[in-house]
Amino acid sequence: MQESQDPPAAGVGISREEEARLDRISSELRAGIEQLGEIGPAVSIFGSARMPVDSWEYRSACVLGERLAAAGVAVVTGGGPGIMEAANRGARSARGRSVGLNITLPREQLANPYLDIDIAFRYFFTRKFALIRYAMGFAIYPGGMGTIDELFELLTLVQTGKLQRCPLVLVGHDYWSGLYNWLVTQTMERAYIEAVDLDLLEIVPDEEVAAAVLLDKLKG
Repeated sequence: MQESQDPPAAGVGISREEEARLDRISSELRAGIEQLGEIGPAVSIFGSARMPVDSWEYRSACVLGERLAAAGVAVVTGGGPGIMEAANRGARSARGRSVGLNITLPREQLANPYLDIDIAFRYFFTRKFALIRYAMGFAIYPGGMGTIDELFELLTLVQTGKLQRCPLVLVGHDYWSGLYNWLVTQTMERAYIEAVDLDLLEIVPDEEVAAAVLLDKLKG
């Protein structure tokens, strides 16, 4: 007598749509790993895509990219305009390795013209993995929601031990001091974070100090 078999539970299995999504995610991660695995020491630089060319932030990021590249450090950005373009432009001017990890958006973000390696991503989380995975340090310029998201993801990864502690500098006292003070007066005083968590980041006034901090800690 043949034993009866229970029908598969409702909802078990993966739809074709989800299979296609998994394939896209895997493909993006593979592309990042294959193209970035051999870039050597690198610093990722974050900041607003809306920063104009004549702003101090743009000029500063350009100089920082140049300083890092001249020291043999690859410069990795989100590949778009603004701060990203500035940092890649500086790296290119110093004949260093300039990397851009772009994102496909409803309002298309075009890759800037200063890239040696240009990888396009569909998903923010796969792009952030690539931006973080191969960097030994991070510089974060003023920016909006995306920049702040990237900052707090970095802080969370280091705080929880998912990412090895590394230099993380915020460039621009005027922009970042308010956020830092809020972390002190609200999150730390309410015991949501500890004082040691604030040691994970350092606010610096300009690109010269940022370069000194990043290169000193990278060498150490």
